[in-house]
Amino acid sequence: MTGFQNLWVNNRPLVILFAILIVVIPFLVFYVRKAKAEHPKGLIAAAISNMGERFGYYIMNAVLLLFICSKFGISDAAAGWIYAVFYFLIYVLGLPGGMIADRIQNYKGTIMAGLLVMAIGYGLLSIPIFSAQPGVNMVLVFTCFALFLIAFGNGLFKGNLQAIVGQMYDNFEAEEAKKGPEALKIAKDKRDSGFQIFYVFINIGGVIAPFVAPLLRSWWLKTKGLVYNSDLPRLCHNFLENKASETDMDNLTKLVQDVQINATAVPAEQLGDFCSNYLNIFNTGVHFSFIASVVAMLLSLTIFIISRNKFPNPAKKEKKQVVEYTQEELAANAKEIRQRLYALFAVLGIAAFFWFAFHQNGQSLSVFARDFVLTNAIPPEIWQCINPFFVITLTPIIMWAFAALARKGREVSTPRKIAIGMLITATAYIFLAGIAMANNYPSGEEFRGLADAVKESMKASPLVLILTYFFLTVAELFISPLGLSFVSKVAPKHLQGICQGLWLTATAIGNLFIAIGVTMLNTFPHQWICWAVFAGICLVSMAIMFGMVRWLEEATK
Repeated sequence: MTGFQNLWVNNRPLVILFAILIVVIPFLVFYVRKAKAEHPKGLIAAAISNMGERFGYYIMNAVLLLFICSKFGISDAAAGWIYAVFYFLIYVLGLPGGMIADRIQNYKGTIMAGLLVMAIGYGLLSIPIFSAQPGVNMVLVFTCFALFLIAFGNGLFKGNLQAIVGQMYDNFEAEEAKKGPEALKIAKDKRDSGFQIFYVFINIGGVIAPFVAPLLRSWWLKTKGLVYNSDLPRLCHNFLENKASETDMDNLTKLVQDVQINATAVPAEQLGDFCSNYLNIFNTGVHFSFIASVVAMLLSLTIFIISRNKFPNPAKKEKKQVVEYTQEELAANAKEIRQRLYALFAVLGIAAFFWFAFHQNGQSLSVFARDFVLTNAIPPEIWQCINPFFVITLTPIIMWAFAALARKGREVSTPRKIAIGMLITATAYIFLAGIAMANNYPSGEEFRGLADAVKESMKASPLVLILTYFFLTVAELFISPLGLSFVSKVAPKHLQGICQGLWLTATAIGNLFIAIGVTMLNTFPHQWICWAVFAGICLVSMAIMFGMVRWLEEATK
């Protein structure tokens, strides 16, 4: 075996991470140079502060659902609802977070407080405490409290940092306006690309973070003479709770020997002790990864404090109203305002369905990766790096394509792009449904009850996940940043803040129901039905969106 083959066999996650960094670093250099040459000075500092926070967040997010299952022995569906409520709070708490900053008029202080609160939440998650009682217990309540702190801290941080970035461009445009109309037009064109750069830095943290927990977990297992196996936590819990079937017992007996580096046989009377020990070691390794999240929060806080003098303070809303609103605007036709709000709510409804389908990456797609894809050599959590990797590498291509069409006089409107994005999302799930039909996949629960040899013969290639995430990422680039753009265009000027809050609320509503995906995957008799449901929802949303395109285009004029 050559040196490279040996390195690949023994260190697949590290080799993949290294290869990703080689590809991503030139893109990072490109974005930094572009920001320094064409954008406000504080953009990079704000983006790096956000990148650090997102890095810590995605460490936790990549493993959260599978970690809750492995630690507490609860079902995928129950863990999925905990994850969904947490994800809902992440977005909906941005509203009170923004209200707090608005009221005290201290955005920078609110942002720093948010980072500290999140650091405390991650610190609580990093404590490896366990309970002898599986399922719902005080340790699970403690874990949920830590997740609430993270969500609340994120609410203080996320929207207010975006408000500061928005104020940078308000100030930038005001300065350029002094040079004349042409300079102002060029400055306004920079805002969209500035937020795209800001968005890319979020994904730089997201592309690296999913490797942290699996690598730390595998390292901790290795120090105890054990190796990683995604099926063993479930089998251990079933055995300890006297729920193991005959097939479970056969699989458990085989895996107990396979996961030991010295391949020692475990007597039947010691099987319970082995299962308890493996679960504690397995989950302790994940707990240690949350220490990295604490460090990431503190680094973000340090960068923000060092750079805070570069950041503007968003203007008070009352002052902005006095400066920007004319009597004609304030007396605008009520019918026109209603039409704009109707258009906004129509797009918000489509957005909620998109996020419901898209954020299956942390729900049913994670369970699919764990159970139905050949991921023993590469832990299922790591596959979540594919989405941010594609965001980083595809964003310039999407930007170039839209710009090229505009230069040819064939500019695609924002509503039409959102409709196309829903079609691409549907394509991802049609592809998965086809794979499930071709392999005759049963429900998740039935599949996990099969013998190991049968399951291995049925598992799909990792290429299935890569292609699925490719489609979903392209759809995200058509919908997520452009949805924000649409909101800013259609919202009445005196309701801009509320309308942006409604966008976050629509995202939160979509996230609240993402756990339904895990339930469908595990209970529907044929897996393809689960993916067909998502595809159907996206196709219906696309058809509705295309039906409204002309009306929505008129609303943005």
